[in-house]
Amino acid sequence: MTSAFRGPDAPDVDEIRKCVHCGICLPTCPTYRVLGEEMDSPRGRIYLMRAAAEGRVELSETFQRHLDLCLGCRACETACPSGVRFGSLLEATRAQLRRHGPPAKHRLLEAFAFSLFPEPARLGAVLAAFRLYKASGLRALAHATGALRLLPTLATMDGLLDEVPKTVPLPELVPAHGRARGRAGLLVGCVQRLLYPQVNRDTARLLATAGYEVVIPKSQGCCGALELHAGRMGAYSARARTLAAAFPDDLDFVVTNAAGCGSTMKGYGHHVPELASFAGRVRDVTEVLAAAELPLGRLDLTVTYHDACHLAHGQRVRQEPRELLRRIPGLKLVELGDSDLCCGSAGVYNVQEPAMADALLALKVDRIVETGARVVAAGNPGCLLQIAKGMRERGLGIEVVHPVSLVARALKT
Repeated sequence: MTSAFRGPDAPDVDEIRKCVHCGICLPTCPTYRVLGEEMDSPRGRIYLMRAAAEGRVELSETFQRHLDLCLGCRACETACPSGVRFGSLLEATRAQLRRHGPPAKHRLLEAFAFSLFPEPARLGAVLAAFRLYKASGLRALAHATGALRLLPTLATMDGLLDEVPKTVPLPELVPAHGRARGRAGLLVGCVQRLLYPQVNRDTARLLATAGYEVVIPKSQGCCGALELHAGRMGAYSARARTLAAAFPDDLDFVVTNAAGCGSTMKGYGHHVPELASFAGRVRDVTEVLAAAELPLGRLDLTVTYHDACHLAHGQRVRQEPRELLRRIPGLKLVELGDSDLCCGSAGVYNVQEPAMADALLALKVDRIVETGARVVAAGNPGCLLQIAKGMRERGLGIEVVHPVSLVARALKT
């Protein structure tokens, strides 16, 4: 039988065969939790990959649908006793599916998403238009008349947005305070720089207070995360090389405050070997700040923490954000049930698969409400958008913030 996969970038058959179909991954998988379908579990998807590699199934629309429903959260990797690198298998399989093109019903949406979200200038123009749309009263009218029901994709995007702040560019260099510890580059991201610019300002301020000279190249663009997760490997590799070239070589760290970006950048060496050295210097902001001395004042808050998938499972960074929050005097950190279950954001998944995303969001909001916390922290802009949407829809007055925002709020200087 001839394999349905073609070329040197085919999924690694030896990696596929490491799966012993034990089922330990099943309860950790978001789509299996919601649907209860074997083929929508990691084990089931690996079975499909093996069948395709062995020529027993074609890369049909049904095959693609089961792969499309995967959020790529990588919770199965954390659970797997055999160490199957499911994320790499998913990326390689999606790259194979790219050769057939997306299903007809997704082509327009995919073309729109990939021409907008990884392009900060275009995204900024659209968000500026959204500010005008809201300020003019057109948004209120669209909601009142139900007109958005005729445009479900736009309705989904509208639901994710609330306030769109005006951005002020950061300086290219922020001097270190006090004793110098080194030089750190700061990734400003795409969504982060436009929807959560204060998170970038707080990150730069905290790094400087910790003793780092912060380098913020103006020429930096997208990290390529969306392309990687969609199997658009050529575009991903090009973005990776361009981004790495934007940062000077003498940095001790390249710091990210977006879980998806950090996971992607830490993996650059796997797909683009010449970027292995760059990838080795990438750190999540909480990894750097947890090792630093910061003068923190009191914050009397009850906070819970959501583990962003690509921070907990992609980067294996779990304790540092919690340690950082617990260091704030007066702050009470309450653990969140199912903290590392995906909230449904997953890049542009909540736009492409809104029904599944909303089902996962409902589970997440339920767990947050159970904690009694008035603040929920999460280290990824997509999670912040998704969870904030859930809070607004239920009329809950729970604040949704990045951990660095709370640390910056407590900073004495």
